[in-house]
Amino acid sequence: MPINHRPLRLTIIATAMMTAALPAMANPDPDNWQSVVAQAEGQTVYWNAWGGEARTNAYIDWVAQQVDERYGIELVHVKLGDTSEAVSRVLAEKQAGNDDAGSVDMIWINGENFAAMKENDLLFGPWAESLPNYPLSDPDNTPAVRYDWTIPVDGLESPWSSSQVVFYYDTALVEEPPNNMPELLEWAAQNPGEFTYPQVPNFLGNAFITQALLELSDNTEVFYAPMQEEEFDAATAPLWAYLDELHPHLWRSGRAFPSNSADLRSLMGDSEISIALSFSTTEASGAIANYELPDTVRSYVHDSGMIGNMSFMAIPYNAEHKAGAMVVANYLMSPEAQAEKQDPEVWGSNTVLSMEQLSADERALFDDIDLGIATLPPNELGEVLGQPHPSWVDALAEAWQNRYVN
Repeated sequence: MPINHRPLRLTIIATAMMTAALPAMANPDPDNWQSVVAQAEGQTVYWNAWGGEARTNAYIDWVAQQVDERYGIELVHVKLGDTSEAVSRVLAEKQAGNDDAGSVDMIWINGENFAAMKENDLLFGPWAESLPNYPLSDPDNTPAVRYDWTIPVDGLESPWSSSQVVFYYDTALVEEPPNNMPELLEWAAQNPGEFTYPQVPNFLGNAFITQALLELSDNTEVFYAPMQEEEFDAATAPLWAYLDELHPHLWRSGRAFPSNSADLRSLMGDSEISIALSFSTTEASGAIANYELPDTVRSYVHDSGMIGNMSFMAIPYNAEHKAGAMVVANYLMSPEAQAEKQDPEVWGSNTVLSMEQLSADERALFDDIDLGIATLPPNELGEVLGQPHPSWVDALAEAWQNRYVN
């Protein structure tokens, strides 16, 4: 679900690079895994992760119990409203010369935030490809494992969760859902107030406007290279024309937007809207199982494909407990932890593991999962559209704010 999260400005981070750094303590050797596990025992790992979803928080609590029992690691969930909060903390420590006793040990991250931290040498590594469970993601045949929103990962983060946008609707209220953005506009005009999306720059709000941008553009290749200022207005003009026309037909006439996916789901559960969207293919089923949505809700996708991506675990350059963070990241990639995460009644976030890389017993963990009545089978999810370069997503979010909020 991935997770965006408003990026820290690259110009601010670049300023931090002028700060003189003190010599860092010796780091654990990722290639000596036995030594890493031994060093991790007794460490307290401060995992900075989005805390805006109860099911996500409960899953992280479960992980904490597992790594305590297995490795003697205390895992503390530092709940974030936005990933940039953790990035800012690392930046502040760098400016203060704290290069070896940072307060952030691990970050749930992707996209713009990863790009900013990588560009400015704020990450430890490479380490991810040394994890024992890393080969289970089949990186040689899964480009999304090694490219985060077009940015090469280079072993600086380990894959954790795979996400794809889907729409979901209440079949008791909607006979035939729209199959593309123009049809959604037409449907919204005929059913005013029954659709909305989260306020940008929430990650799901970003996903919606990016989905619209890709669907409405004649040339999408430009969005997968760094943005050039002179290209922005012309390339995004179809998006703004579309949103200008759509917003008056949204919930509350587009004068207010839900904050996040949980708020959007609540609007569906209260029948205030009848179509919504998610960055999890199983969210609707999980919400039905938890009595948050009626059992008449079903998922669907647009006929041209839907935005998808992976989210990762990263370790800051100055993390105090790098060994513990690596052990936790490796456990998060284990078949047991990935299967638990994919269960809609637990969370419903898709695995990053390749079934071909698993043993029969490991595959059985996933075969036994009931994905739920509202979850589309893999062969009906359609084409996965890659995330544009982070520079486009950042610029889109700023332009949306200026146009519709400021």
